[in-house]
Amino acid sequence: MNGFPWGAFALNLALAAAAALAVMLGTFAVAVRVGVHRIVDIAWGAAFTAVAVVTFAASAGHGDPARRTLVTVLTAVWGLRLAVHIARRGRGHGEDPRYEAMLAKARGSRNAYALRWVYLLQGGLVWLVSLPVQAAQYVPGALSPLALAGTALWAVGLCFEAVGDAQLARFKADPAHRGRIMDRGLWAWTRHPNYFGDFCVWWGLYLLTCDELAAAAVSLVSPVVMSLLLTKGSGKRLLERHLRDRPGYGAYVARTSGFFPRPPKSR
Repeated sequence: MNGFPWGAFALNLALAAAAALAVMLGTFAVAVRVGVHRIVDIAWGAAFTAVAVVTFAASAGHGDPARRTLVTVLTAVWGLRLAVHIARRGRGHGEDPRYEAMLAKARGSRNAYALRWVYLLQGGLVWLVSLPVQAAQYVPGALSPLALAGTALWAVGLCFEAVGDAQLARFKADPAHRGRIMDRGLWAWTRHPNYFGDFCVWWGLYLLTCDELAAAAVSLVSPVVMSLLLTKGSGKRLLERHLRDRPGYGAYVARTSGFFPRPPKSR
């Protein structure tokens, strides 16, 4: 733990919380104006980017410059790509059925309910999950082979996310595929290439903290929480519940890995 600047890092935790909150509150204001809360999904990637940039500025003079730059760039590339993808995917659509169902439970103002249970909750998750992005920028040592391995794992994750999203978008754009299950490309190897990619991205960013025991200990909760969200929380579990009654989905499940990629079983 020697050399880790705890005082500066503690201040950064507050600055990161403020950055995530600012993005979420700004998005909330826009959502209320346009009457659609699905745009909060765009803010997810943007908020992580804001935290990375704020941390880069705050950590000047503390961490290794190369590591600080690398972590900021990796986070921004991931976050902004995700934000742009979600913005394009949702263009011209109304409210997301997930949020419509959630807001139907509101007793009183739907906007106040959304602020508490969507925007503030997601802002808190951004702060928690971004701990490796914050802590890594205060690690004083030079980049090691472990950090480079983390960068490679991040790259694998980004590839799975970007390629999987592009393949799915092309599939859905063809009217002949309406109501059918996407089972081609990466989607033949895993039912959730985008979620698996997210998993790799956050474990990769975590490895960038592991040259310093203190940073690694503080940050471990991040990839663990993200892994649980992707596999047990709002990711894989909810999506599969939505798809389970679609024709052909049972056969797709039988031949395709539920998360970690592997060759598909024989049809």
